[in-house]
Amino acid sequence: MLVSALLTSVGINSGLCVLFFTLYSILKKQPSNYDVYIPRLLVDGTSKRISHFNLERLIPSPGWVRRAWNLSEEELLSTSGLDAVVFMRIITFSLKVFLVAGIIGIFVLLPVNCTGDQLQDIDLVDISNNSLDVFSISNVNSGSKRLWAHFCAVYIVTIFVCYLLYYEYKYVSSKRIAYFHSSKPQPHQFTILVRGIPVSVGSSISDSIQSFFTEYHPSTYLSHMVVRRTNKLRALINDAKKLYRRIIHLQSSPTQNKYRPGNCFGLFGRKVDIVDQYEKKLEDIQENVRLGQSDVSLAGEEIPAAFVSFTSRYGAAIAFHLRQSINPIQWVTEQAPEPNDVYWPFFSSSFMRRWICKLVVVVACILLTILFLIPVVFVQGLTNLSQLEVLFPFLKSILTITFVSEVITGYLPSLILMLFLKMVPPIMELLSSIQGYISHSGIEKSACDKVLWFTIWNIFFATAFSGSVLYQVSIVLDPRNIPAKLAVAVPAQASFFIAYVVTSGWTSTASELFRLVPFLWSLMRKPCTRSTDDDLEVPSIPYHRDIPRLLFFGLLGITYFFLAPLILPFLLLYFCFGYIVYRNQFINVYAPKYETAGKFWPIVHNSMIFSLVLMHAIAVGIFTLKKLSLATTLIFPLPVLTLLFNEYCRKRFLPIFTAYSAETLIKKDRDDQNDAAMAEFFDKLVTAYQDPALMPIQLSANPDSLNSPLLSST
Repeated sequence: MLVSALLTSVGINSGLCVLFFTLYSILKKQPSNYDVYIPRLLVDGTSKRISHFNLERLIPSPGWVRRAWNLSEEELLSTSGLDAVVFMRIITFSLKVFLVAGIIGIFVLLPVNCTGDQLQDIDLVDISNNSLDVFSISNVNSGSKRLWAHFCAVYIVTIFVCYLLYYEYKYVSSKRIAYFHSSKPQPHQFTILVRGIPVSVGSSISDSIQSFFTEYHPSTYLSHMVVRRTNKLRALINDAKKLYRRIIHLQSSPTQNKYRPGNCFGLFGRKVDIVDQYEKKLEDIQENVRLGQSDVSLAGEEIPAAFVSFTSRYGAAIAFHLRQSINPIQWVTEQAPEPNDVYWPFFSSSFMRRWICKLVVVVACILLTILFLIPVVFVQGLTNLSQLEVLFPFLKSILTITFVSEVITGYLPSLILMLFLKMVPPIMELLSSIQGYISHSGIEKSACDKVLWFTIWNIFFATAFSGSVLYQVSIVLDPRNIPAKLAVAVPAQASFFIAYVVTSGWTSTASELFRLVPFLWSLMRKPCTRSTDDDLEVPSIPYHRDIPRLLFFGLLGITYFFLAPLILPFLLLYFCFGYIVYRNQFINVYAPKYETAGKFWPIVHNSMIFSLVLMHAIAVGIFTLKKLSLATTLIFPLPVLTLLFNEYCRKRFLPIFTAYSAETLIKKDRDDQNDAAMAEFFDKLVTAYQDPALMPIQLSANPDSLNSPLLSST
């Protein structure tokens, strides 16, 4: 009853509560006969699916929970990589933090808040109609000695979070090094990307690279692969794939094979087999691809960039870290991504175009942040019934209904905000893709940063201030009073953020488990297209969408645990549910497309440090407003010590995520010296970074077979 009353107090009616807990209790297997839910049954690098519909896979069963729970970290590392391990460490880190904070908040701070009389007495009989302010620090009397409990809680949680951050940073760093030592030789470990290649008159880009690295890196230089513009070739290959699928679809439906290509909308004229026309068109496209791949056509498509490979990891590291030329904009080097991680389209951009694109992206992010304030202001208007009655007088009679007012002021604002936020990750990924990154992982890391700080600014700050202080006064005009403004604005939005955790957090985790939208899209798409087994693509987890969500909920928990401890049980349920769901997704749904070896963790660390400093700023403002000046003074060392701790971690651990040490590289190179397979590896390394659009291709000789590949290497 208490949980139901608390949910109702934040605007969630009992029907929605029952619906959620019903969905939560449904334990189901993942249907594997659709490409969205296909388990990762990989045989020789290809995915296979069950050909017949199996109803038992849609029946609820607790088996997947047991398998997800029993999955060890080593098994997760072997199947999904170190990035998946880091992702799960974010969840376990949050569980540890909020378990400790929950014990302090629920059993110590919540009784202190409830027994205060700054606001009003609590009516336990009609608890659902009481404001959540009576459960917050706002209900504690100004100058009360009870505020020292909150002061001690801030210190304890700060120390505990910093200890965990140090432990996790150290653990992930050691895992990253161990993962490198246990890995087989990879092309990106021996390769760098070189830009700004100067070309003398009468020589080619390839000749310049050969001459330069033979002279300055004679003992380690192996080969190079010049990058070329292949946008047109990629477009032709995509057209060929679409046309081939169309032929397969027509051959499977014989009644659609004929048409009359007359002069009057196809009503008159000789009957012609459309499949024959498509096959001829396909042959023409194939011939155009072959001509485009010829050396004569590619001679003018070279750009001053190349992947340069070396015979040792240490040799590649020296070429990467040392400036190669007196002119700093020539022979510019950077680490090469994995071959399947390379983002080829942006290589055709010049230095000036890349610089302009970065500027455009910055401006676009600022404009998007400003425009997003429109739905935020609208959402905040929904939380205030008096404003709605003034703006929409005809709704006054409806808004007086208790159920309607609770839904509109509690559930609806968070739902609208969640729907708008769904558009942010793909937009940020698009902006990052034109920013100049050469890899899909670099694009996703950049998008992860953008989505995180966009969410913090537009959801946390904009929501808090537009609903309180900054409704009339801009915070920018008085930055010295930011702690005091935060102290007033943030606690006032406790009920909104509790509802936000339920609507955005719980529902997003449930939708992640069921994946209804991709599932329904797959059902609608299958009658229209006859895809082959080779067309199926196992999805990869969108880190740029899920990591910012986890970190934002972490920020809410850290900042609100001493202000409104009632949010902590909702967060604990969210992370507990997410722990099981995401482990299942890594087992049965997602497959990694690239591996960054844990490079997302520094983003996690920086976000947690920011959350701590923000909590300290709010604490300073709270104790100032509550007229506990000694506590205000004693809080000031906390942000300073936290930032010093962050600087230590940055010096101690961040270099491990930037580059491997000479000790690590040389040891790994020595281990490979006696490996007989290295000769074969170096033979493959010569062509590892060849543009896929330049690979020799041929169409399947048997287009009637749904199991034959569209394009195969020759």
